[in-house]
Parts: sequence; C-alpha cells; structure tokens
Amino acid sequence: MIEFEEFQNSLIRTIHEASPEGILVVDNYNIIVSHNHKFVEIWRIPDNLLQGSTPGTAIGLDDTPILTLALSRVKHKEAFLARVKELYENPELIDHCEIEFLDGRTIERHSTVLHGNDGKLLERVWFFRDITRQKDTEAQLTALSQQDPLTGIANRRFFFYRAELEFARSKRYSQPLSIALLDIDYFKQINDRYGHAIGDEVLKTVCSLCQMILREVDFLARMGDMEIFARLGGEEFVLLLPSTDVRQALVLAERLRKKVADHEFILEEIKLKCTISIGIAMLNSKDINFQDCLIRADKAMYKAKQDGRNRVEINA
Repeated sequence: MIEFEEFQNSLIRTIHEASPEGILVVDNYNIIVSHNHKFVEIWRIPDNLLQGSTPGTAIGLDDTPILTLALSRVKHKEAFLARVKELYENPELIDHCEIEFLDGRTIERHSTVLHGNDGKLLERVWFFRDITRQKDTEAQLTALSQQDPLTGIANRRFFFYRAELEFARSKRYSQPLSIALLDIDYFKQINDRYGHAIGDEVLKTVCSLCQMILREVDFLARMGDMEIFARLGGEEFVLLLPSTDVRQALVLAERLRKKVADHEFILEEIKLKCTISIGIAMLNSKDINFQDCLIRADKAMYKAKQDGRNRVEINA
C-alpha cells in the first residue's frame, strides 16, 4: 500500500513537472503548495525570489514578492490585480483569460478550484500557457484576409466591410464621408510594353507614393487605426475618407495626383513616367447605400479619363 502511494505521488510529480503549462497550486489559506518549472519559466522568476516562494510560502494580495513580480511583468496592472483580488474574495470562481506581457508575449491563464471528498475547498490551481505564437499566427491570418497580397494595402473585401460601417455611421451622426477612386493611366500599355513584373512594381510604387502623402497630411493619425486605402482590383484603388467633405477630399486628391505625376519610376533600369486619374464623390442625402456614392465617384473618375487623364474630377 505504501509502495502504491509512493508510485502515485511520483507519477503526479512527474506529470506536474512535465506539463507544458505553468502550474501554481495555492491552498485556501493562500499558501503555495507547489509549482512547476514551466511556471517559473513563463513568469521568469529569478532564483533569489524563487527561494522565498517554496511550498509553505504565503501568496496573497499584500506586497508579496510573487505578486510584485507579476505586476511588473504585465501590461494592464490594475485589471490584473482587480481580477486576482476578485478570485481571492470569491474562492469558488473559475477564471479564464489572456494576459498581455510587457515583453510582447501573450499568456493564457486558467484558474480552477479543487475540493475534498466532503465538498470543502482545498486548493486553487493556476495554469499558465504561452500562446504568443498562436496569437501571432492569428494576427497574420487576419492580415492576409484583409490585405492585398501584392501591395500590402487593404483588399476589396475589407474595404467594402469598412465602407458599409462608415456609411452607417455617417448617416447616423450626419458626418461627411467622401470617396476617391484612383486609376493608373495607360496601365495596360505599361504591362504590354514592359511586362507584368514591371507592372506589379508600378502598382506597388504608386501605393507607396500615396501612403507617403497620407502620412504627410496626418491622415492616419486623424483616423486612428483605420487606414482605409484599398486596391479594388487591377490598377484601380479607392480611398475612403470619413469626416471629410468634398473640398478637403479635393485638396488631398490633388496632392496624390501630383506626387505620382512628379515621380520618376526607375524599375530594373527602366525609366518611365506614370499618372493617375481620380474621381471624388461625397455622401449626400439621396444616397440609399454606399454603392450609390461609389458609383458617382466612378463616374467622376471616368470623366477625368475622358478629359485627358492625370486630373481630378468631382461628382457632387
């Protein structure tokens, strides 16, 4: 019987230490019962602090070394401390959340409780798992679903998703909303003469030039994290301008047009000039949906093409 108990204890210790998750066990008196190496690794606990955190050490809401260390590691200290406090005050609560660390890691935390045969609370067990790589992969997949693979700007799908949201917001709060459609002039001739590889470089360069202007006019700062400059397809691009009237849109469009027209494209020892035609429309009371405004911008761009290209036209 004693040998079997020793075997069980040895097995539990082995599983405990071999776990890919960091584990911390605390009893109902806030005394550390055990922790494994992965817990130390995830929280990067120095040896001198670990010596004071062996089984039998108290870990509570006071200024304990472990809690102080934890707060120094996480981004959102107040929220972290508030949740820990809530768990201490409500011992039966189960916790599952993600913690952002200052060093860029994301740690998934799960906390549950253990009861004795009589139903009384014995211990709280904390599990910590590093999910940074998983979160990075998710972010990359999200970016791929929203970005045009050639130019790196927003793709058609993401643009229309954001455009519908901005259309609704503009209508609700009576805020101006403008659209600028951009098309590279004679792009088919560039492809036919120099090949698609050069054509792709022209597309990427035009995007870079436009983004330079957008940054110069503090466009991105004004819109927060919403950069809505997208490639609709081929050589056609679109710029969604929330809180921007047609006059402001015209000033910006002229800067974009001039930036591209003044640039000398040097691609694989080939020198060429390139221009863009731009059509602008602003949301009005007659627009039933976002497409109505987009159609007017398209008509304005077509007029710019008809009237000689390398110009900006407005369809109010």
